[in-house]
Amino acid sequence: MINLESIEQYEQLISDGKTILMFSANWCPDCRVIEPVLPEIEEKFNEFTFVHIDRDQFIELCQQLDVFGIPSFIGFDKGKELGRFVSKDRKTQEEIEKFITDLK
Repeated sequence: MINLESIEQYEQLISDGKTILMFSANWCPDCRVIEPVLPEIEEKFNEFTFVHIDRDQFIELCQQLDVFGIPSFIGFDKGKELGRFVSKDRKTQEEIEKFITDLK
């Protein structure tokens, strides 16, 4: 998973192809719960580039994208939003995989 480092990198990543943005924060317990399954999800859906966005580091981007709960996910294809799984609720591996499957 790529860690987002700049807004310019964000713009490049979402415009290049299929991308899943994952919004998280170090202090988020629900985010820690899904961390162990993320490599398996990435491997299963390897046509997507997965990008981790630290909510605290990119709060303006979160506001721009209406991401007010974490962990949250947004899918893009060549700059076009495909779908979002955005809420403050804990997410399971099955829910995340269903979200990504439904993007196709």
